[in-house]
This record gives sequence, structure tokens and C-alpha cells, in this order.
Amino acid sequence: MLRELLVEELRDLYHAEGQLVKALPKMAKAAKSPKLKEAIQRHLTETEGHVERLQKAFELLGEKQKAKPCKGMMGIVEEGREVIEEGKRRDEIDADLALIGAAQRVEHYEIAAYGTARAMAERLGEDRLVRLLSQTLQEEENADQKLTKIAEPMLRESETGGEEEEDEEMEMEEEEEEV
Repeated sequence: MLRELLVEELRDLYHAEGQLVKALPKMAKAAKSPKLKEAIQRHLTETEGHVERLQKAFELLGEKQKAKPCKGMMGIVEEGREVIEEGKRRDEIDADLALIGAAQRVEHYEIAAYGTARAMAERLGEDRLVRLLSQTLQEEENADQKLTKIAEPMLRESETGGEEEEDEEMEMEEEEEEV
């Protein structure tokens, strides 16, 4: 019974990751910040690796590589599409912050799903599978943390309305006038 649940979870993840392989390039294209664009592109490469690991997981379990429609990720990806569309009407920082929020919802969903699958694999004594899932889980957690680090300075700038940047420019101009 637990093994069947694990296989279902892996099939759900397999579909989810497949959706992300298609969605992440659109998110990267919509990103304005070079750091955000690079982080999303890097995570796309990792996501392709997640798909390969899931394929390996099916092999380890002697199961067919078959996706089960992941309705949760379908909804999150649809929200991401809306964020991209709405971002066209926002300033760059707010558009990127909204994009980061959408990306972090993806990561949190995946962290929960991989954590669950890993716990099941541990209970079943599937050590090789536990290692595969742990590696992916760590990458998902790292991606989430990276997004937070990218968002923090944007949030500060958004709070001040760019005043800090304007103050720095004025100070530089005053210094130049003195010279």
C-alpha cells in the first residue's frame, strides 16, 4: 500500500516537473532582473535533472515511467502565467517580485512533495531512492533560498520607492561638482 502511494507521488512529481520544463523558460523571459533571469535559467537545468532522477526512481522501483496529471502544479503554473501577463503592466521591480512569489509557490509545492516521497522511500527502506529524492529536495530548497536572496534588495527598493537609489545618484553628482 505504501509502495503504491510512493509510485503515485512520483508520477505526480513527474508530471509536475514536466510542466515546469515548459513554464520556466517563459518565466525567465519575463524576468527583468539579470540575477532573477539567471536563477530561473539555472533552475531549468536542475529541473531537467529532476526529470532524469525521477526516471531513475521508476527504474529503481521497477515501475513504468508514467505521469499522473498534477492538478496542484497545473494551478500554480496557471497562476504564474497570470503573474507574467500582469507583470507587463507593472514596474520592473514589482513585476519581478510577483514573479519571485510565483516561483516560490512552485518551490514550496515541490519541497512538500519531495519531502513526502522521501519519507515514504525511507519507510520502505529504499536507500538509493532516498538519496535521489534527497538530492532533488536539496536543490529545491536551495532554489527557494536563492529566490529569497534575490527578492530582499528588491523589497527594500520597492519600500523606499527607489529613494535610496536617487539619494546615491544625488551624492555622486554633488561629489562630481566639488571636483
